[in-house]
Amino acid sequence: EIAVDCSPLLKIYKSGRIERLMGEATVPPSSEPQNGVVSKDVVYSADNNLSVRIYLPEKAAAETDSKLPLLVYFHGGGFIIETAFSPTYHTFLTTSVSASNCVAVSVDYRRAPEHPISVPFDDSWTALKWVFTHITGSGQEDWLNKHADFSRVFLSGDSAGANIVHHMAMRAAKEKLSPGLNDTGISGII
Repeated sequence: EIAVDCSPLLKIYKSGRIERLMGEATVPPSSEPQNGVVSKDVVYSADNNLSVRIYLPEKAAAETDSKLPLLVYFHGGGFIIETAFSPTYHTFLTTSVSASNCVAVSVDYRRAPEHPISVPFDDSWTALKWVFTHITGSGQEDWLNKHADFSRVFLSGDSAGANIVHHMAMRAAKEKLSPGLNDTGISGII
């Protein structure tokens, strides 16, 4: 029995089951270059089984000392649909990384209604802090250690992701993301 019908996005059943009607498709990372870009998924929160998808220009992957601007991207979907692994965002970020020659980190976060609206912000902050553990080149992810230029960090997102960007930038202005970081380390918001 349906308790709440939010078609075309989702339906909530009286049993508590949630049925998302769109935004559930995912694609794997591209170990073979797509548009000159490779990608991989990396866990940033083992406790919550959350990952980021990292995108790197193929040419930079072959070089060991190539430092590129870093884009941290937060997906949209009204906090309830889509993921960092959706075909839409995979294509968008592959194209963006190819065109701008940067490293990109696409953040996945838990979604409402299963998780209260503060959870996506908390997950995103955890992801941003995880990204900045690589500032000294000694984080767990080699692509960020070798290729991310932490003097040129940009936050971006659409829809719910744009809202998250605003909150992450405000929080970064108040809190230190990393011990080796001057001010917030965030060069711009796009």
